[in-house]
Amino acid sequence: MKAAVCRDYKSPLIIENVSLDDPMENEIEVTLKASAICHSDISSMDGIWQDKLPAIYGHEASGYITKIGTKVNNLKLGDKVLVTLIRSCSVCSSCINLDPTSCNFKWDDEYTPLSNKIGEKFVRGIKVGAFAEKVVVQESQCVKLPDDIPFDVASLLACGVITGFGSVKNTARLSQGQTAMIFGCGGVGLNALQGAKHNLASKIIAVDISKKKLAIAKMFGATHCINGNSTNLKDQVMELTFGEGVDYVFITVGVGRLFEDALKYLKKGGTAVLVGMPPSQDSLIPYDVLDMAGNNLSIMGSKMGQTVIGEDIPLIIDLWRKGNYRLDELISGRYSLENINDAIDETRRGDAKRNVIVF
Repeated sequence: MKAAVCRDYKSPLIIENVSLDDPMENEIEVTLKASAICHSDISSMDGIWQDKLPAIYGHEASGYITKIGTKVNNLKLGDKVLVTLIRSCSVCSSCINLDPTSCNFKWDDEYTPLSNKIGEKFVRGIKVGAFAEKVVVQESQCVKLPDDIPFDVASLLACGVITGFGSVKNTARLSQGQTAMIFGCGGVGLNALQGAKHNLASKIIAVDISKKKLAIAKMFGATHCINGNSTNLKDQVMELTFGEGVDYVFITVGVGRLFEDALKYLKKGGTAVLVGMPPSQDSLIPYDVLDMAGNNLSIMGSKMGQTVIGEDIPLIIDLWRKGNYRLDELISGRYSLENINDAIDETRRGDAKRNVIVF
């Protein structure tokens, strides 16, 4: 099969011929029809987290099952599926308590089904490796899709959509009438906005340094938009909340300074939800413990929106089907695998909500 291989950080991907092993007993092979480009892929390709190379990235994908392991129980050949990076063992305490993103099983991340004819191994980037014509993944990483959702639209559900939406619905559990402030209006942030709207927040404040993205944020549920370069950002938030601050701050981008500043926008009893992934060197953030204890402030991590793919993805599809959730509008462009570097460059510049590779 063809795949887009990352051999050097911050360098264009190279289209190569790659071999894919048959699925093991709990795995499936999915022939892909679409794979969206996430900023996490670009961060990995840029060396932000010092991943091993060579690697094949991509982790927002959809397609149909073409091979199946002997112990796969809930899916069958020919099924139309969404492929995610969320792997769950189904038997640990976290999985039993419906938090598969906190699965305690020790997965072998060194294993890869990807190689070439000279025996060189490729890292399966972000547990999927979807910048390729096919993937082999765990059964638990997939959820069956209905016939009426197109492959390109469906691929968006694998990461950015569920991470943003789930951070509001599952992690924060924001309730009707509460207030939310969302930093970043990219793919994850726009879906956090949609999550806040779905949960009936009274005020949804979007913050970004891009005027273009703030204009888009209005379409996705923002009631108020503030430029992140404003020198009086806190004053504007306090004015909108009658001097109290917001119930929730969601940091959806990997900018270390925003994680440090998040608490100052909160009301007493408020919560900062950490969604984005900063570079390793920016991940140690100091917090004032006296301020947190004295004002009942909380900090929560939200990995993949603590999504249960078998429940949250059908919910979002149903909302989309009824016209209550924007998915089609998230797609900025569609590209072939051969033109993937153009799609990545546009995403890196911040000019795209989501670009999708269509096979």
